[in-house]
Amino acid sequence: MTLPLSTFVLIAICGAAGALAQLLGLPLPYMLGPLLASGLAATAIPHRLPAFPWLIELRLVFIAVIGLVIGTQVTPELFAQAHALMLSILALAVFVLLSVAWNYTVFRRLGRYDRATAFYSSAPGGLYESIAFGEAAGADASRLILQQFLRVIMVVTFLPIALSIWHGEAVGSAGGMSLAGEHVPLSRLPIIVLAVALGVGLGRFGRLPAGQLTGPLAIGALLSLTGLVQMEIPQWLVNLAQVVVGTALGMRFTGISPARLRQAAGLAVVSVGGMLALAALMASLMAPLTGEGFEVMLISFAPGGVTEMALVALSVPANPALVTLYHIIRILMTVLGLTLSARWLKSRL
Repeated sequence: MTLPLSTFVLIAICGAAGALAQLLGLPLPYMLGPLLASGLAATAIPHRLPAFPWLIELRLVFIAVIGLVIGTQVTPELFAQAHALMLSILALAVFVLLSVAWNYTVFRRLGRYDRATAFYSSAPGGLYESIAFGEAAGADASRLILQQFLRVIMVVTFLPIALSIWHGEAVGSAGGMSLAGEHVPLSRLPIIVLAVALGVGLGRFGRLPAGQLTGPLAIGALLSLTGLVQMEIPQWLVNLAQVVVGTALGMRFTGISPARLRQAAGLAVVSVGGMLALAALMASLMAPLTGEGFEVMLISFAPGGVTEMALVALSVPANPALVTLYHIIRILMTVLGLTLSARWLKSRL
């Protein structure tokens, strides 16, 4: 089997897992199904798996597609909530500080991690930035990477399932909600490809945070607000994007020893559990002040990845553009804090 072909076979298998997850009524089936399938394979038979050289590149392409989908949801009404946004920014700052303090205690006291590894594993956002700063400070790179990826994976796994249990029925895409169109003609694909390409270029050359997502998001928002082009994204393309993102997340477990994975997973459960409890507290305080529902604010504060949390936003009738904005602000706060503290911490860790 050639190396590129192995990538597409993996995606096909994980796509079938997504379809099965949808039949079982799981929330976010086309992301969680592939995540579970690829993660199981990566931990159970890592030495029998071939290389998947195109997976990371495909993930980046489909993250851009998701960004475009989110951008099409930007409407003038979104900007009418500026006062509520300012209150939420203050609450996000408190959330970031308390999350770092909680996580550092968990990784330092329970995990017995060294100070650098514990501190940079504690960042509730800025996944790649925290890894880069941590490695420069002498952190254990393998533990740091594992804890940061487990944070994202556990949040995007637990939160939709918890919402489904809370509602007593499937929510989100498993419950029939979607941001995409069911009957979009193939003739619309060239416009979608052009918009995605323009967005990726904007994100890269404009040095936007999470540029692979936010660049296409900006293009989608521009088209939505101006009405220049009616951007319709086919449902099958959104499903495929979720399959690729979920598969790539699951494959992060490749090569990790079972013992290390068990320890890191146990710590991540305590860490993520504390952060989600804090997010729920913040959401309960901010919901009446912002006029948004509790679930919308919970998803906005939950410390997952930007792309993945935008998909979780499908679980409630929330504007994913608003949820994405909150997460970008949270990540910017975290990265700014890491940048300002890097030199000071390096001399003390």
